[in-house]
Amino acid sequence: MKTRKPPIALALSLMLASPLAAQADTDLKAEVERLKAQNREILERLDATAELLESGRAGQPVGTTEAGPHDHAMPTTGSMRQRTFGIHGRTGSTLIGGYGEMHYNNLEQKDSGSPKSDKKAMDFHRFILFMGHEFSERIRFWSELEVEHAYLNDNNDGSGDTAPGEVSVEQAFLEFDLNDNTSARAGILLIPVGFINETHEPPTFYGVERNNVAKNIIPTTWREGGAGLTGRFGQGFSYDLLVHTGLKTSGSSNYAVRKGRTGVGAAPADNLAVTARLNWVGMPGLLVGGAVQRQTDITQGTDANAGAATLLSGHFSWQTGPFQLLGVYATWSLDGSGPATAGADRQTGWYVEPSWKVTPKFGVFARYSTWDNQVNSGTDTAYSQRDIGFNYWPHENVVLKFDYQDQSTPTGSAEYDGINLGVGYMF
Repeated sequence: MKTRKPPIALALSLMLASPLAAQADTDLKAEVERLKAQNREILERLDATAELLESGRAGQPVGTTEAGPHDHAMPTTGSMRQRTFGIHGRTGSTLIGGYGEMHYNNLEQKDSGSPKSDKKAMDFHRFILFMGHEFSERIRFWSELEVEHAYLNDNNDGSGDTAPGEVSVEQAFLEFDLNDNTSARAGILLIPVGFINETHEPPTFYGVERNNVAKNIIPTTWREGGAGLTGRFGQGFSYDLLVHTGLKTSGSSNYAVRKGRTGVGAAPADNLAVTARLNWVGMPGLLVGGAVQRQTDITQGTDANAGAATLLSGHFSWQTGPFQLLGVYATWSLDGSGPATAGADRQTGWYVEPSWKVTPKFGVFARYSTWDNQVNSGTDTAYSQRDIGFNYWPHENVVLKFDYQDQSTPTGSAEYDGINLGVGYMF
């Protein structure tokens, strides 16, 4: 049998319960508001990360943000890949990734100025492992270890075999966030010129081989040891400013800039270089940018007949719907009588590439490129190439490639026309 509370006791219970219920209601509301604020902060961070990733990928030739999990799409490689820790992990995370590509070249030598030697070869051109680690919300490390051409041979076994392979550190740097829009970096850095030098994972560009302007003029893959700042400002502007080791060219290679790369292996630092880049992505589908580099002695003090070198470069990417148009121009100016005598005091190249994403998995492209490392030689030293082909992505990070190349070369230089097939991936 229940015992009823006396009216006075019931009244006292209600009087005590009301403040407790009110307090509980207040605490619940405060907790809800705290969770809402926390959720807003998380969404703001994710939006900022997405915006940074978008700006980092704005120039990718495939024309889609799906074509790459990193900013190297995880860095680009040098790139905004670093920022994926904000999505994929928490402080203290270690991230593993990589990319690779295999090529089949079936090229016929068309010119008669040198002994005929067709190029028919299969090459696992690159195998790269990526590792990044986040020490805190504002300090992280990024690296890439590369094996080129599948294997090495020390040639000490008496077989006489030679191997084209190379093992190298493509990038390895620490990044420090100074604020929400500015970061500092130090280590082995990819030089921010053009598109391919920073973002060169196979699913992110058209064509089996990297284009010749990026190879011979920029020259990709170009990395140096140094430090710098990268950041964003205003409406769609971003910048990079680096101080780093420079190239070391020589008269034996006609001062060709590609031959001057040192790979940051006991790299001479008698004459450091400075590189600055500015990009603008303030209009949907459009990226416009340029870079300048200055080095006071491009031979690192080894050639009294050579002096300073200046690189000027411009690039754009315009995308509307499935159509994209890319363009890059780069030119070197080398001081000194040595480069002038070789005609290498000016080295220039440019390319333009329209492409059409027929479906999300299939795209076609064409490219015209021209480059010359001895513009002022007084003879015909210019190369040009026309490419046409397609990419097929069975997965956004896996690509199958086909293209046909048609070269025009200086008299006496080998000219190769034919087909290239490739397969590539990144993760």
